[in-house]
Amino acid sequence: MAVYTEVSDEALTEFLALYDVGSVVSFKGIAEGVENSNFLLRTTKGQFILTLYEKRVAAADLPFFVGLMEHLSRRGVTCPQPVRNRAGEALGTLAGRPAAIVTFLDGLWIRRPNVRHCAGVGEAMARMHLAGADFSLRRENALSLAGWPPLFHAAEAQADSVAPGLRDEAATELAFLAARWPNRLPGGVIHADLFNDNVFFLAERLSGLIDFYFACNDAFAYDLAICLSAWCFEPDNAFNVSKGQALISAYERVRRLGDDEVAALPLLARGAALRFLLTRLVDWLNVPAGAKVAPKNPLEYRDKLRFHQRVRSAADYGLVR
Repeated sequence: MAVYTEVSDEALTEFLALYDVGSVVSFKGIAEGVENSNFLLRTTKGQFILTLYEKRVAAADLPFFVGLMEHLSRRGVTCPQPVRNRAGEALGTLAGRPAAIVTFLDGLWIRRPNVRHCAGVGEAMARMHLAGADFSLRRENALSLAGWPPLFHAAEAQADSVAPGLRDEAATELAFLAARWPNRLPGGVIHADLFNDNVFFLAERLSGLIDFYFACNDAFAYDLAICLSAWCFEPDNAFNVSKGQALISAYERVRRLGDDEVAALPLLARGAALRFLLTRLVDWLNVPAGAKVAPKNPLEYRDKLRFHQRVRSAADYGLVR
């Protein structure tokens, strides 16, 4: 979450008049994350999150995200619910941006997850994958293999200013993955961005998943690969195999991975690491003036990519068969 677009009191009042959410008590920008402008909205009827969609979120994709959250909730997945206005619409326009209000979930995101948190994420992700099986809308993953070259080209001229040799390292990995990327793996709706700050816990009990604005149709194992990097490394970027085992084992208690998925997992993890290296690199080099956002260090994912390049099988991540 972040704030790129400021909202005036007058514009907010006019927008909220379309909803039955009560009167504003407080309205505060949330300066975490990097994609959209997010605000904590407190009214006389409760707490909500107001989001203005920016950057990589296309307006045409918003019905997919809104419909998915409603669908998953009906299937027992705890996630924010879009608040529809008096006309029954979940999407509106505020400050020149597409905008939506969603319900507020109780819980905190965990900065230093332990093995029990990792297990909770693995189970919740598998349940989400199964719950999305009959969702009728479809959205291709715009940030999979075909989306990486444009990101690379947007950043390559300045990549070495972030770290010497980064441009060639990313180019070499991109060519490697382009020649070997797996297809025809089991798939469906995935979250595609299930980082720590998108999972809420109450103590060690997972209380909900948020921020579905990269959700798409792709390989289930790719979602798992993203989480291996997001949840199972220590602050010094050393991989914690106990966390990896907890994540994978909990996932498999709900949905068992096929042999093809197991074989592809190291390659998928390399692709996931490259994806976040490139998007973070582009963001690092292009912070808008005045934006209330803290860009994330792309070199974290360079280091994680180097680890995944050394992995020889899913057993290195803790998979036990």
